[in-house]
Amino acid sequence: MSAEESQPRWLDEREKAIWLTLREFIWEFPTAIDRQLQRDSALSVVEYSVLAALSECPGARKRSGDLAADLGWDRSRLSHLVKRMEVKGTVARAHSDADGRGQDIALTDAGWDEIRAAAPGHVTFVREAVFDPLSPEEQDQLESMLTRIRAQITAEGLWGRKKVDTADANAAPEALPAP
Repeated sequence: MSAEESQPRWLDEREKAIWLTLREFIWEFPTAIDRQLQRDSALSVVEYSVLAALSECPGARKRSGDLAADLGWDRSRLSHLVKRMEVKGTVARAHSDADGRGQDIALTDAGWDEIRAAAPGHVTFVREAVFDPLSPEEQDQLESMLTRIRAQITAEGLWGRKKVDTADANAAPEALPAP
């Protein structure tokens, strides 16, 4: 490999501007979602996510491990959140109907009240922030672009909960292509 080939492909000014815009969006949009939910319903985005996911399940309950997987979270993250939500009375733990050893998370009446109160404001925020500024064609383009970016990152093994194998990342020099 020549010295030129081993150099990073630095971003040009246009690419740098796009990257900085994307980076700001990535960092700030989740905060905006959380602020909207806190302002309008006193729910955090993670609480809303759990309530919304449960509200779409048959019987408004789901096995805790399956719920964590659906949300793309570690089980311990969900477990800590569920403890706090139990104190608020929005969810309850119950023995799994499918497997007595497992545990389901169930939406309570108070949880139903919370999600029903929060959903209209949240969907309005999402519609006005993401969909209204874009034409239907631009919405399709956005979906296509995000799907391709995710596929590229997934192909490198860096998307989702899968842990990166540091042995692969720090491969011995003899495992790398010869110069």
